[in-house]
Amino acid sequence: MALRACGLIIFRRCPVPKVDNSTIEFLLLQASDGIHHWTPPKGHVEPGENDLETALRETREEAGIEAAQLTIIEGFRRELNYVARKKPKTVIYWLAEVKDYDVEIRLSHEHQAYRWLGLNEACQLAQFNEMKAALQEGHQFLCSKAA
Repeated sequence: MALRACGLIIFRRCPVPKVDNSTIEFLLLQASDGIHHWTPPKGHVEPGENDLETALRETREEAGIEAAQLTIIEGFRRELNYVARKKPKTVIYWLAEVKDYDVEIRLSHEHQAYRWLGLNEACQLAQFNEMKAALQEGHQFLCSKAA
């Protein structure tokens, strides 16, 4: 059976568009172990939790962002399936916008750095194709809703 994890693709909208005209930035965290990969906050489902509760708890634990500081974006949910440490893994992601552009990020011991990045930069740091695709789909979803 696949390991199951859940997380949030967290983003913020820049008040002033950047040089490349991007206004959406994604939050990626750099893992402290292994290959020091960059991903949104995520973690394993604990007994008695539903998937979204897990995503919110993991975001609080890993980035210090509380549920009340976020707006979950309706209509977007992505399931990633891949092999991690020789075991099948399923990760469910939702999109969530921070209510405060300057929200404080407080990393746990599981991560050593964080960055807010435009789509192209985020995809470059996210080494795994499934994660890149989820970021691209999230960005496209947000841009289509704004139209």
